[in-house]
Amino acid sequence: MIGSFKATIAEPFAASPSLSSQKPDASNHRHICSFSKLSLHKNGGVVAQISKNSAGLTYKDAGVDIDAGSELVRRIAKMAPSIGGFGGLFPLGDSFLVAGTDGVGTKLKLAFETGIHDTIGIDLVAMSVNDIVTSGAKPLFFLDYFATSRLDVDLAEKVIKGIVDGCQQSDCALLGGETAEMPDFYAEGEYDLSGFAVGIVKKDSVIDGKNVVAGDVLIGLPSSGVHSNGFSLVRRVLAHSGLSLKDRVPGEAVTLGEALMAPTVIYVKQVLDLISKGGVKGIAHITGGGFTDNIPRVFPEGLGAAIYKDSWDVPAVFKWIQEAGRVEDAEMRRTFNMGIGMVLVVSAETSHKILEDANRAYKAYRIGEVVSGEGVSYC
Repeated sequence: MIGSFKATIAEPFAASPSLSSQKPDASNHRHICSFSKLSLHKNGGVVAQISKNSAGLTYKDAGVDIDAGSELVRRIAKMAPSIGGFGGLFPLGDSFLVAGTDGVGTKLKLAFETGIHDTIGIDLVAMSVNDIVTSGAKPLFFLDYFATSRLDVDLAEKVIKGIVDGCQQSDCALLGGETAEMPDFYAEGEYDLSGFAVGIVKKDSVIDGKNVVAGDVLIGLPSSGVHSNGFSLVRRVLAHSGLSLKDRVPGEAVTLGEALMAPTVIYVKQVLDLISKGGVKGIAHITGGGFTDNIPRVFPEGLGAAIYKDSWDVPAVFKWIQEAGRVEDAEMRRTFNMGIGMVLVVSAETSHKILEDANRAYKAYRIGEVVSGEGVSYC
């Protein structure tokens, strides 16, 4: 998903369980935040400025230019104004169909290197269903596209198994897909994936962020690790570090390959359960663009986010990425989820209920609050 547009609604016939409590510091202390050095995109997205003289690695150095992606979305929006948001909404009677599409990026490269193919399909489903649930939509069905130079049936079966597992986790049907055999187009033994999900939500139940106000609370749901964004930078860091995917994450019992290939968390059932209890005003899926670009997408103009830096556990794999690549804080926050894969914007009253009802089934953290002003601050 590229760009940082608010969700929009297509006109008819238009083209195209509970949680663990927060850390004490997040709720018992007043936080004084200083805003990161920020600039404003022409499309309204906030972007952290990285020093041109930095010796650390950046996502752009690794070949991915988020600014260029945002510019493309801005131009497309001029031609097709109905696009935008984490999912596209199409009116159908008293409901909206909500659609999303995505891939898994260069995480596929690590699947080829590690030989781990049975979970990459979970990533594929997750990237689309996690997007559409931000509108409050329940996923209905999923379609996949699998392309390769020469069909290896055993390998393809492993990939499809992951897709089936992902659909089961999100309680949606795998409706069909396309398998394309394209000689000379892909390297031997490699393949590409795309996924497409459609869900539904009642018009009077859409989560759109319009009622978000200063003082609302940000609840973060933990990620399993890098999920499916930022792998071009990850692979550059890995090459720079001199380590292999078989080496252990410093201080951890798992290898780098295992940590990096951990499948993306599918938040659908958990998020829909929280929505059903009331008080959820906005939801941001933390994918490409990290906190910096994604959280402001669900706010009305004039509002920003204050993030409590020490309010959740940052997985060791991110600490390794930052240290091995000498990646600046602002670059990490714009490229990776940093251990929080989904952010819910809720009223203060609702936040207390969510965190008081916590049990061992899930974890969640109070990671910040909505404040007056633009951008994302850290304190």
